[in-house]
Amino acid sequence: MSAPVLLFDGLCNLCNGVVQFVLTHDKSATVHFASQQSAFGQRTMQGRGLSGIDGVVLLEGERVYTHSDAALRLLSYLPAPLSWLSTLRVIPKGLRELVYRFIARHRYRLFGRREACLLPRPEWKARFLEL
Repeated sequence: MSAPVLLFDGLCNLCNGVVQFVLTHDKSATVHFASQQSAFGQRTMQGRGLSGIDGVVLLEGERVYTHSDAALRLLSYLPAPLSWLSTLRVIPKGLRELVYRFIARHRYRLFGRREACLLPRPEWKARFLEL
């Protein structure tokens, strides 16, 4: 897998909003996606020891980014000025993680939850692994 892959919670409205935002702004179609509930997502999460992760995971080959690192790394794939937000990684990781984990822990209450994963528009299907 050479393209970066974002593993996201397919039942989370916030996560689905992030995926749609990236799909809309990543004009070079660099980032690919898989829900954590999909067979690929479950196999990958278990195979890399990520089963307990609460939030997004970004895979770049053998490199794995989780939590705020994944979110900020994801921004680097978007065009400027959005990619400039990835420089927020200069904020101390402890502070970033505190904010990220609070949002991740309360995301269903704050943003809602779906009963099933959202299916992508036909023009985006090729960017999703194992629908």
